[in-house]
Amino acid sequence: MSADVVTRREAVLGATALRKRGRPRPTPYQVWGGLFWLVMTLVYWRIPLCCDAGQHAAVVERLRADLLHPRHPMADLPGAGSPYYSPYAVAEGAFARLTGLGGWAVVRLAGPVNLLVLLTGIGRFTRVLTPRRAAPVLCLFAMVLLWGTERAWWSGYLGLMSMTGNLGYPSTFAIGLAFWAWALTARRAAGTGGLVRFVGPGGLGSWWGYAGLGVLYGLILLVHPITSIAAVLGGVAFVAARQRGRRPAVVCRWLLAGAVALLVAYAWPYFDVFALTGDRSVDAMHEQLYDRMPGHFWLALTGLPALWLRGLRARRGEGHGWRDPLVLMFALECAVVAYGWVSGHYTYGRILGLTLVPLQFALGVELAEPRPWGPWRRLLGGVAAAGALTGFLTVQAGAVVPRSLDPVGFAQPPRWPTYDWAARYIRPGEAVIADGYYSVHLLAGYGPDLAAPAWPDPALAESERLRRLTAVRAYLAPSSTRAERVAIASRYHARWLLLTRWRPVPEEATVVAWSRETGEVLARIGPGAGSRTGAAAGTDAGAKGDAGAGSRP
Repeated sequence: MSADVVTRREAVLGATALRKRGRPRPTPYQVWGGLFWLVMTLVYWRIPLCCDAGQHAAVVERLRADLLHPRHPMADLPGAGSPYYSPYAVAEGAFARLTGLGGWAVVRLAGPVNLLVLLTGIGRFTRVLTPRRAAPVLCLFAMVLLWGTERAWWSGYLGLMSMTGNLGYPSTFAIGLAFWAWALTARRAAGTGGLVRFVGPGGLGSWWGYAGLGVLYGLILLVHPITSIAAVLGGVAFVAARQRGRRPAVVCRWLLAGAVALLVAYAWPYFDVFALTGDRSVDAMHEQLYDRMPGHFWLALTGLPALWLRGLRARRGEGHGWRDPLVLMFALECAVVAYGWVSGHYTYGRILGLTLVPLQFALGVELAEPRPWGPWRRLLGGVAAAGALTGFLTVQAGAVVPRSLDPVGFAQPPRWPTYDWAARYIRPGEAVIADGYYSVHLLAGYGPDLAAPAWPDPALAESERLRRLTAVRAYLAPSSTRAERVAIASRYHARWLLLTRWRPVPEEATVVAWSRETGEVLARIGPGAGSRTGAAAGTDAGAKGDAGAGSRP
């Protein structure tokens, strides 16, 4: 046999072997992460949107109407200076204009997109902590299960239950970007790149990489400012733990990244993010974050032994001693949370959800250690499994177990009513006086304005918002006169009333619709109204449906 024939045969066999070895196989995280994405997307689409979703849908509606100069998200006022008009929201508004979709539909569609950013960020972040293939899966389930035994339902809290309502929020997108930023920061600090490098003389590509990282941090700052605090602290922890050199050039590159982040935030034309540092209008509502910390978070302490061990390990290739990035991240974030409590600036407590990440991920990495396990790791695994099961059964199970298939009676996600029935009559931009808790949080998401916005917003002075709330209460007071009500409605250009079933309809208003679900009544005020009295309207409404739901006092 000739030598060339042997060579050709070896080449063919080698190519075949390479093809077999090169056949792509999904990793455990791709399998479990993909399944998690599918399940949570279906759950998110199954449950009616509630809570802050009305505000975010309202933002999309205002941007759909005017992308460059949107009005205030909830009031008939200019929207200049509102931090809700972030790059994330503007992208949603542009999408809504291109597709013709409404704000609620866009927020609904944002859920799986945000979840994809989050899951890919978790996978990338875990890989800089350990190469163990099971680690991302364990970290993901620790993150969604190890919280507490009381439901924690806040924007930026990504337990399994809260995900059913929060996936479409900007905070979820920002947290996903934070995981990406931490992973890229760690790789760059370790000298392994992580961003696309441009070939150029004098190592210019490295400078471009740091500038790109700065853009990412600047974007997080604009999308969700409170999340950016935790993101920056995590980045600082990784730089302090893993930066190999302290040469002036290295320092200058990190300074470049910080300068670019600040420049990106400063150049954003819709609002001044730096003006938010002195805004205390939402501190009072966040005080309860500190009051209920034990019940919300105690199961996450399961990861404290793993984090402690990371800090105690000597430098043996994978260990970083007390300069371990997760240890530093946890210490820095706890310091900020403590500052929020001591200073009364309770809004800083919003990073509590990300403060748990070092605990949860240290535990996931530790339990990804290949077997056989020693006694202490078996004990840690048993405690972690018990904690996850406890969190699932007490709080999280209702997120994924429908009530129709629930043999136990797990606590379910909140189910708020919808206001499509009222939005059919109210044109976008028309102002409404409402007295229901659900209506003042959701109605603006359909396009109408509120005489008194439900949430503080720097675009509207807090003193003015409180005056509007006082005026609405005066309008709805039983002792108010017709002249007083007409004056208040005229002052705030109110054309509609949306009243709960126990509130009498003023004599000058005309009932045009009512909700069979909640018994709420929509009434028109202004010219041509007042042809029907509140009592007559309530009697008619009660005759159309359930006596209890439609009856009026």
